Amino acid sequence: MARRPARPHRDDVGIAAGGLLGGLFLWSVGLYSRTPDDPMSRADQGWAVLVPLAVMACCEPLRRTRPRTALLVGTLALVADLLTRGSLATVVMFTDLVYAAVLYGSPGAARRIPWITGLITVIATVWPVAAWHKPEGLLIGAFTGLVTFTPAATGWIVRNHRDTAVAERLRAEQTTLLAEMDRAHAVTAERARMARELHDMVANHLSAIAIHSTAALSIDDPNTSRDALTVIRENSVEGLAEMRRLIGILRDGSDGSDDREPSAAPTLDGLGALVAGARTNGLDVTLTTAHGKVPAPVELAAYRIVQESLTNALKHAPEGRVTVTLTQRDGSLAIAVTSPYGGPSGPRAPGSGAGLVGMRERADLLGGSFEAGPEPSPDSGHVKHRKGGKDGKDGAIWTVRATLPLVQGEPG
Repeated sequence: MARRPARPHRDDVGIAAGGLLGGLFLWSVGLYSRTPDDPMSRADQGWAVLVPLAVMACCEPLRRTRPRTALLVGTLALVADLLTRGSLATVVMFTDLVYAAVLYGSPGAARRIPWITGLITVIATVWPVAAWHKPEGLLIGAFTGLVTFTPAATGWIVRNHRDTAVAERLRAEQTTLLAEMDRAHAVTAERARMARELHDMVANHLSAIAIHSTAALSIDDPNTSRDALTVIRENSVEGLAEMRRLIGILRDGSDGSDDREPSAAPTLDGLGALVAGARTNGLDVTLTTAHGKVPAPVELAAYRIVQESLTNALKHAPEGRVTVTLTQRDGSLAIAVTSPYGGPSGPRAPGSGAGLVGMRERADLLGGSFEAGPEPSPDSGHVKHRKGGKDGKDGAIWTVRATLPLVQGEPG
C-alpha cells in the first residue's frame, strides 16, 4: 500500500470548507433534516446542529492522512447530529469519511468496514420493523444503508480497481524488464554461438597455414616449400569457403529466417573428409564410428568437438597416432579423441585455449558432459620420438571425452 501523505491534501481541505459552508447555508435558511417535534431530536435549538457540523468538517482534512481517526470522530459527530434537528451537510460529509476510510485505510480496515456497515444496515432494517410492526421502519434501514453501507461498498470497489491497476502496472514493468533481460541474454548467447562457430571453422585451417608457412620459412628445401604452399593454398580455400558459409547464414538470418543453417551445417558424414584433411596436414589419424541417426544439434556439436580436437592435436601434440572414436550407447553419443601428450618438436601454431572452452560449452548446451586432460597411455610405445630430441611424455596421452545425450535435456 502506498505511504499516506504527512499533511492534509488540499482537495480534502476544499471538501471540508465546502461542507462547512454548505451546512452554514442550510442553517441560515432554516433547512434541517428533522422537524422540532421529531422524537429523535432532543435539542430543538437551531444552533445545536453547528457543533456536529463543525466537528465533521474538521475530520474531512484527515480523510487521507488519518482515515480511521477521522471515521471514529465523525461517527461520534453523526450520533450527536441525531440528537439535534440534523444537517444534511453533516450526513453527506460522514458518507465521504466512510468512503475514504475504506479507500485510504489499511487493508484490514478496508475489509472490516463494509461488513460492519452491512451488519448495522441489517439491524437498522429489522429492529424498527420488529419493534414498531410498521412497514415505515424499512425506511430507517434504507437510510442507514445509504449513509453507511453504500459509501463503504463504493470505496471497496474503487480500492479493488486501484489495486488491480497498480498490480497490472507492476506486472507490465516486470514483463518489460524480463523481456529486456531475455533480449540481452539472447544477444550474448548468439554472440557466443557465433564466436564458437567462427573459431571452430577457421582455427583448423589457420593453424595448418601457420604451421606449414613456418616450416617453409625454416627449411631451405624447394620440395618442402612447394608441399607447404600446396597445403597452405588448400587450407586457405577451405577456410574462405567456411567463412562464406557463415556469412551466408548471418545474412539469411537477418530477415528472421534461419532456413539455410540446418542444410549448411556439417554432419557426422563429413568426419571422413575432416580426417582426410587432417592427414593432409600431417596428422596420423584413425577414425572409428559406430552410431545411428542422431539429432542435428548433436551432429553439429560432435563434428565441432572432433574438429577442434584435431586442431589442438595439430597445434600442440608431438608426432604420433591420433584416434577418433564415436560410439552410440544408452541414448547418448560418446566421443573420444586421443593424441600424444608432450611438447612439439617441430613448428606449431600458438593456441589461446578458447577451443577447450568452446567444446565444453557445446556439451553443456546439450546437457552432456565434457572432460579433457592427460591420461596414462595403455601402450607406452604409442608415443613416437623424432630425431634430435624427445617429443612426448612417456606413458601419457592427451584425451578428449564428451558425452552428448540424443534426447536434449536441461543443461547440466
